[in-house]
Amino acid sequence: MIHFSQSLTRLIGELKKLPGVGERTALRLAFHILKSPRMAESLAESLLDVSRSVRFCSVCFGITEEDPCCICNGTRDDSMLCVVEEPQDLLAVERSGAFRGRYHVLHGALSPLNGVMPGDLKIAELMKRLEGSEIREIVLATNFTVEGEATALYLSGLIKSSGIKVTRLAHGMPIGGDLEYVDAATVQRALEGRNEL
Repeated sequence: MIHFSQSLTRLIGELKKLPGVGERTALRLAFHILKSPRMAESLAESLLDVSRSVRFCSVCFGITEEDPCCICNGTRDDSMLCVVEEPQDLLAVERSGAFRGRYHVLHGALSPLNGVMPGDLKIAELMKRLEGSEIREIVLATNFTVEGEATALYLSGLIKSSGIKVTRLAHGMPIGGDLEYVDAATVQRALEGRNEL
């Protein structure tokens, strides 16, 4: 077994903690960083800067450097609220340019088997936000996983009693996808949600 210096071993260990980074990728990244001292300094500075200045918005719980965030502070459609699981999901919806309302980030999805219960998510904050608000429609944009579907169903039950319209993102065939490569459940959903041309 090859032994590296203590600092390099520590760097590799820290890189392996990142999602999707295994031993080989961590080793490759560490050696790349070693080859470029300026990159190492710049990376370290940006990591410190992010950890010091980025926080969660007190309104929507998305990521921000200013509280409230630019979306909560900006001119948006106050009658629509899009509920997502994670901050990166908010960014994905924003990139589409198709939604001009407000957001609420749950910071996870219900998963009783993994110990994630309603109290572990920003559900109470969501319900408080709805009290006396102008919101007429909530778009549930949780992931199409077992946990995401369970979360959407749970939220739908809570919200519908308030008289607010609850919608779910459409799902089905991806644009540019070949039918032969799509799983059976996706084809089934696409057939159930078909539209007239």
